[in-house]
Amino acid sequence: MKISARPSELRHDEQAILSVRQWVKTFVMEMNLCPFAKYEVLNDRARFASTGAMTEEQLLMSLKDELELLNNHPSVETTLLIHSKVLGDFFDYNQFLSSADKLLLEMGLEGTYQVASFHPDYQFGSTNSDDAENYTNRSPYPLLHIIREASLGRAIAEYPDVDQVPARNVALMNSLGRNKLQALFESLFKL
Repeated sequence: MKISARPSELRHDEQAILSVRQWVKTFVMEMNLCPFAKYEVLNDRARFASTGAMTEEQLLMSLKDELELLNNHPSVETTLLIHSKVLGDFFDYNQFLSSADKLLLEMGLEGTYQVASFHPDYQFGSTNSDDAENYTNRSPYPLLHIIREASLGRAIAEYPDVDQVPARNVALMNSLGRNKLQALFESLFKL
């Protein structure tokens, strides 16, 4: 017998998915931070999933399940796996990424998928925590973005000046400024 989630858990998961969907629309698509995202989202090939994982081990199992789902459902191009109950600390999250890469290797999926990292407190190594450019990788909740490498390779080959995307994104974030970005970010939780 399957045990249903409590209503409060469902509301939290639904809110997390709504916030992440709005973040993808507002930050990723409208600001064109990832020029490949719009096609997959508009064609309903992006999966938004929330896990109730409370430990790193449980999160690894959720990640494994998502990788298996992608293997079995080629119509799903990418998954944003939201994990709001574990790895809230960015340092711990950053350390966990090596476990995610190790799982890909153990499953024989290295080169098939990659895991991109997004976190509410994302900070690039050469920045201060309040630098605007960190918003290129800040999401409303910690999440692991699972990407099919073959599709990414095709998209990169077709996109002009793809090497300029990171620098363009940093310039955009800096032009908007931390205060405006923070206000936009906070609006994601008022849905």
